[in-house]
Amino acid sequence: MLDIQFIRKNAETVASKAQQKGYQVDIEQLLGFDEERKYLQAEVEDLRQKRNNLTKATKGQKPSEEQLTLGRQLRDEINNKQHRLEAVSKDFDRLLNDVPNIFADDVPIGDESASVEVTSYGDKPRGGQDHLDFMSERDWVDFERGAKVAGTKFYFLKGNGALLEEAIKQYVINFVINKGFTFLTVPHMVNLKTAVGAGFSPKSDKESNEYFIENEDLALIGTAEAPLTGYHANEILSEKQLPLFYVGHSPCYRREAGTYGKHTRGLFRVHQFNKVEMYAYTLPEQSQEVHEKIRSIEEEIWQSLNIPYRVINIASGDLGAPAFKKYDLEYWSKSDGVYRELTSCSNCTDFQARNLNIRVKRADGRLDMVHTLNGTASALSRSLIAIIEHYQTDDGKLRVPEVLRPYLNNQDEL
Repeated sequence: MLDIQFIRKNAETVASKAQQKGYQVDIEQLLGFDEERKYLQAEVEDLRQKRNNLTKATKGQKPSEEQLTLGRQLRDEINNKQHRLEAVSKDFDRLLNDVPNIFADDVPIGDESASVEVTSYGDKPRGGQDHLDFMSERDWVDFERGAKVAGTKFYFLKGNGALLEEAIKQYVINFVINKGFTFLTVPHMVNLKTAVGAGFSPKSDKESNEYFIENEDLALIGTAEAPLTGYHANEILSEKQLPLFYVGHSPCYRREAGTYGKHTRGLFRVHQFNKVEMYAYTLPEQSQEVHEKIRSIEEEIWQSLNIPYRVINIASGDLGAPAFKKYDLEYWSKSDGVYRELTSCSNCTDFQARNLNIRVKRADGRLDMVHTLNGTASALSRSLIAIIEHYQTDDGKLRVPEVLRPYLNNQDEL
């Protein structure tokens, strides 16, 4: 969430940027509840002080009828004001939680189509077999039996398909570890406080992608970002610890709500896939630099695999609530002749940290909110697609990218 003091000082900017992100929030009403909340808090404190003074005045002696009457009046007034304060605070919290993060000044304004290309790598060849046809012909993937045991858009990876995914995973984890990240495995479920704090709303949002566990305070993760955000919840980090860099591996579970009209063929959009996720906790003044660092690591990974791509600066209407700025790395689809999303990285500034009370103690004793960032090192199902499209041979084999060969018994082809 945003700091209410920031909203008070920048109400017009917050309202405008929320609208440009596509969120309908009533900042004027929020600030009205804020003023009423502050007034009622002061009233309750004043009445409690009067009651305390009355208690002190009657200590050790029998109160007069007038004092008893005053005591009952104060009790009733406190109860009435407290009930009103609780109601107003509930409305205030609801509206505050609806306010998205602001976005950087260099973020393009508009919907998805307004996103701007920042850089690109490699040529844009055409041809080759679609990944689903290629994998199905070789019995590397089985959607039919996946649907039989779990439902549509679930699948089995088999043989060389499964081994290739495992090779990509191991390569990417080692690549990121060598950049100074600490490897973590993570819980595959988080409580709702963590999910909502990280910016996901598994129960309340009809367009939410998360699965939640009925009658439990748990949701299946849609990304390791959620548990990695909660890792330092309610903690105070020291200034000298930051930045902290983590990389987590996990399955990701997504309902894929609201994806009508988007590309969904084969492995591109599925209900369960594996992912390697980078995460960082930084000082506020470090986060923009770290955002560029995470983006550069993503680019290095895909350059090392020689997959053509472009990086785009995501437009305001496609950012999502927590993100201050986001880059997408899109690979060139050789079979389709278009760019498709492969990875992303976001700077969420202090938005998630404020939700989950993650602070840093400065050298001078001040407490600040940390900044949090996330970036996909590899969404493994889409990584398979990109590699299969670009490494097919004329005789129907798959040439193994050189950097992956040590993870596949040094095989040149599959």
